[in-house]
Amino acid sequence: MNIPEWLDRKEAEGVDVSQIELPEELLFDAVPDETVFFKTYNPCSILCAREHPYATVERYGHWYHCRGQDKKAGIHKTGMEWRFFTKSRDLAVATARARIE
Repeated sequence: MNIPEWLDRKEAEGVDVSQIELPEELLFDAVPDETVFFKTYNPCSILCAREHPYATVERYGHWYHCRGQDKKAGIHKTGMEWRFFTKSRDLAVATARARIE
């Protein structure tokens, strides 16, 4: 089973999949069909390997997986991670942009 099939099954069961956490076995080999959006907030430099806020939108079949870390968390910090699943590309990109700006 892949990510879109699993999400479709959960949605058919009446589960709100917008904030659902994917099982590890699905994520292990998952490769997105497309990365639609990616932005990171890294005021340090390209060579800094520490934590920085980011937002990304990846497409798995007809589902869009938005995830990232809020800019409010600050640089070199952990926490404030978020995720969101939707079938709307526009909503996914708008959500990701709002979280990183």
